Amino acid sequence: MEISRFDISDYLDSNEMIAEYLNTVLDEGSEEDLILAIGHIARSIGMTKIAEQTGMSRPSLYKALSAGAKPQFSTIMKVLRAIGGGIQVTPQAPLQNRL
Repeated sequence: MEISRFDISDYLDSNEMIAEYLNTVLDEGSEEDLILAIGHIARSIGMTKIAEQTGMSRPSLYKALSAGAKPQFSTIMKVLRAIGGGIQVTPQAPLQNRL
């Protein structure tokens, strides 16, 4: 019996699925989880395509979006734009309650 390794990238096949996955990671995950999630999304779309849209090389993308990586914010933004996403801030609590 052959067991295949689970790869979330195989299931990110629609904009809605990608958005749901990314929003879940943003809500529940760590910084490293977010970087890995963006990498999963980039792989599901195709690293060559993402490389072309960001102006980065494929090896640089793989390195920036791998476990333990600390990519620059500009890299994250380039990749987010290339995968059709962005960052939106919504208020969680009134400012006076956080001080």
